[in-house]
Amino acid sequence: MSRIVFVNGKFVKEQEAVISIFDRGFIFGDGIYEVVPVIRGKIIDRDYFLERLERSLFELSIPWPCSEQEYIQMMNALIEKNELKEGIVYSQVTRGPADRDFPFPESVQPGIVAFTSQMDILDNPDFETGIAVTTTPDLRWKRRDIKSINLLGQVLAKQDAITQNSKEAWMVENGQVTEGASSSAYIVKNDVLVTRSLSNSILPGIRRRTILELAERAKITVEERTFSVAEAKAADEALISSATTMVLGVVSIDGCLIGDGAPGPITRKLRGLYQDRILQEALH
Repeated sequence: MSRIVFVNGKFVKEQEAVISIFDRGFIFGDGIYEVVPVIRGKIIDRDYFLERLERSLFELSIPWPCSEQEYIQMMNALIEKNELKEGIVYSQVTRGPADRDFPFPESVQPGIVAFTSQMDILDNPDFETGIAVTTTPDLRWKRRDIKSINLLGQVLAKQDAITQNSKEAWMVENGQVTEGASSSAYIVKNDVLVTRSLSNSILPGIRRRTILELAERAKITVEERTFSVAEAKAADEALISSATTMVLGVVSIDGCLIGDGAPGPITRKLRGLYQDRILQEALH
């Protein structure tokens, strides 16, 4: 079955999807995006996703392409049309098409595209084994808190990791870990969960937000602060979170074994708590 995608107000077959070559997202990377997990055919973390989408649009002075309700209706329609039970909906909003010029154009309608992807989120085999991470220089711009479609820095970081047989890259600036190429980064030492505090240096991860809420309820001590590569390699546990991985253990960093080389107890506890939460959300 041909996948159905959404392009500027229309549902079309993916091979028929077309955008203007003058779209500023295509020319300048002038736009934002979101990746929303789908479990049992239901959007997960809906309110947090809408809040972050609103913030990213505001920071770039891009108006909503439609109402929030219409945005959700579009996503639910994609899920239904593609019979998606588990995976993600990717959506992207750009400033729209205009002749190539750097200043914001006037009277331009924002562009919006969206599509679904099927993937295993609940039964990700990497949860049992954990993943290897490679550190790499953080080459990105200074407004990483905006979920911008400018992702070349992350592409280079991820490719660097893949060439070294790792599944994720931890980006490093001034000796400190910022975040993963497509995830939030954490370590655990002496039963304390450590993750970098929010600022313009990192994306405000939705799973990060949820995990910190779950950790508080589970009486897991959390420290929001920077940590170095050396501290990470000496940690008892390391982990990542993202829309597609939920909570996933990191078992080696640059070839250095973390803990006993398997996902640790706090990692497993947080994944279990998060999985319970999203399953409850999917039932309502």
